[in-house]
Amino acid sequence: MSAEPCFADVAEGVKAAIAAYTQALDDGRTDDVVATFWPDGSVDIPGLGAHEGHDALRAAYERVAPRIPQRHLVLNTLVTEWSAEEATAVSDVVFLLQRDGAWGVMLVGRYHDTLRDDGGTWRFTHRAAEFVAS
Repeated sequence: MSAEPCFADVAEGVKAAIAAYTQALDDGRTDDVVATFWPDGSVDIPGLGAHEGHDALRAAYERVAPRIPQRHLVLNTLVTEWSAEEATAVSDVVFLLQRDGAWGVMLVGRYHDTLRDDGGTWRFTHRAAEFVAS
């Protein structure tokens, strides 16, 4: 019988899911982005839209696959509620795009996430974003 996870275990699992999503997104690995969601997971992100389920998520993320180098810097992740099975978190995001050899800030925003444990791997049930500057 395994012990119930503590807050640190849950927080690290949540941060790992966010990092896996972000790195796959910036690398253009659409299938890996989709894999960070539950099969009925959903997003609501300005510019991407609202989508639910792996097929809809795959189609949406394929449309925004990077054509030039980009980085989403996800910072200040705060797990706001948690249990052994589910957690919510809020994170700040800064989106950088490389053009003509220089990096520039394209937008600043905040993610609101709900994740559920999938046998030791945390996956998004819902990811929403709001942008505070563009």
